[in-house]
Amino acid sequence: MTLTEKKIGFIGTGVMGKSMALNLQRAGYFINIYTRTKEKADDLINQGAVWKESIKDLAAESDIIITMVGYPSDVEEVYFGESGILEHAKARSYIIDMTTSKPSLATEIFKQAKAKNIHALDAPVSGGDIGAQKGTLAIMIGGEEDAYEALLPLFKILGENIILQGPAGAGQHTKLANQITIASNMIGVCEAIMYAKRAGLDPIRVLESITTGAAGSWSLTNLGPRMIQGDFEPGFYVKHFIKDMTIALESAKEIGLDTPGLSLSLEMYKELAGHGDNDSGTQALIKLFEIQNL
Repeated sequence: MTLTEKKIGFIGTGVMGKSMALNLQRAGYFINIYTRTKEKADDLINQGAVWKESIKDLAAESDIIITMVGYPSDVEEVYFGESGILEHAKARSYIIDMTTSKPSLATEIFKQAKAKNIHALDAPVSGGDIGAQKGTLAIMIGGEEDAYEALLPLFKILGENIILQGPAGAGQHTKLANQITIASNMIGVCEAIMYAKRAGLDPIRVLESITTGAAGSWSLTNLGPRMIQGDFEPGFYVKHFIKDMTIALESAKEIGLDTPGLSLSLEMYKELAGHGDNDSGTQALIKLFEIQNL
């Protein structure tokens, strides 16, 4: 059976998961789908995805299973227990957790999968809703090289920067490094826009100058304009970024690393969530600066 003949089970059709599953459909893959709220999968079902009533049914009838859920607790729920993926996935199948989660959890999934002759990879992504839609995500992978090589054509449908970082858990560690970088950068983007406004400049013109220089970043280019326009629709939820930063801070402490920039960003995002922006996009952080600089 060739890779394109294998059935893909996809669990989680949120802001990013839905676009990722759709890209796989468009590439000709057969998709089984499950999510807690069936309505969220309607677009995929209308385009040919097959709805499964349970994780058990999806796992038993899929050759490759991709999960893109919200929190480590959700990962535990879909993988472990009598109704979980590990109990019902077929031998020699592939399981790929693309959720940003705990490295230790990725290692445990790999260990239990290995015992059942199931290939497991942790493969969190970066690039937000835009990257998911365009199939240009950065994919950071942990696991065995044979499984990585076997699934590389599939990953190339979802992303462009695809790197096997090391053994199980390495993908998650890499994603946490990514989130640590973004955490402090988001503060800088907000401060730069606020400074431009206070100095009487046109912030859009300022972005035109600084996005291509040493200050350039994905957040500055893609989220800076949304901040200026007051567009706070989620490409990535505040609540999920808080989750990621919390995991990163815990992981940093476990390896004896002090991360003051991460700590400050987490504190600010928690304050933002307290103002009712849990379900806003991460660019809503600028609202906190606007409140503080009235």
